[in-house]
Amino acid sequence: MKLNLTKPLVVFDLETTGLDIVNDRIFQLSYIKVYPDGKEERENIYFNPQKPIPQEVIELTGTTNEDVADKPTFKALSKELEEKFSGCDFAGYNSNHFDVPMLSEEFYRAGINFDFSKCRLIDAQAIFHKMERRNLAAAYKFYCGRKMEEDFAAHRADQDTEATYRVLQGELDMYSAERQEEKERQLENNMDALAEFSKTNDNVDFSGRIVWKEMKDANGKVMLDADGKPRKQEVFNFGKYKGWPVVDALRRDPGYYNWICSSDFTSDTKQVLTRIRLRDMGR
Repeated sequence: MKLNLTKPLVVFDLETTGLDIVNDRIFQLSYIKVYPDGKEERENIYFNPQKPIPQEVIELTGTTNEDVADKPTFKALSKELEEKFSGCDFAGYNSNHFDVPMLSEEFYRAGINFDFSKCRLIDAQAIFHKMERRNLAAAYKFYCGRKMEEDFAAHRADQDTEATYRVLQGELDMYSAERQEEKERQLENNMDALAEFSKTNDNVDFSGRIVWKEMKDANGKVMLDADGKPRKQEVFNFGKYKGWPVVDALRRDPGYYNWICSSDFTSDTKQVLTRIRLRDMGR
């Protein structure tokens, strides 16, 4: 099914030196940029990660250190990528948990504050797991009717990107109103609905150090906004101020902000905390 887009959607996948968002690096980024008129642009980029690719990752991906030795760094191409991705929504497979936070961290390291909070983030894995609870290969077999190994080489970002794009289209076909009588089995073909359905948590930052929590009045009743929806506020989800509203904790202990910013937290967490602090200072 053709995606119902109001702005470009970047379907992407990464290969990295490991799973540590702070310390590992991207060495392959593949994406399909899909425009509202149906036009598609594909690009497969290799980077020099500036740290060795571990042997187990080499065996998994088939990419060696020699393959990327003469490639540009992520920072060298970061401005170009920022321009290409600006104004886009993003989709991937397990992307809300790993690929988007990793890409965000690489942008921060390159000196670019790419604000993913302004993007709708669609995670084909979250949709799939909520509907069928399987992996990408099973998703491909289920939604596309073929074994993934028949069409693609395993653990290649460009190959997995193509498979993810087809799975997302297959999901929209499978869970369309025309094919599903039960309302709870239907997926709306628009990016707002897909981004909302892709959420598996209520994190403010990617790592879940700060989360959204419903606000309650003195009687313990949930407070509502003008639209009748629960009002929410940012709350620490770790440490000695776990459960505290962030603004209350920082007002009580201003040094807590400096401790977080000087510690081994992700750049995204620090940026989110800074935005909350500046907003509160301007109240």
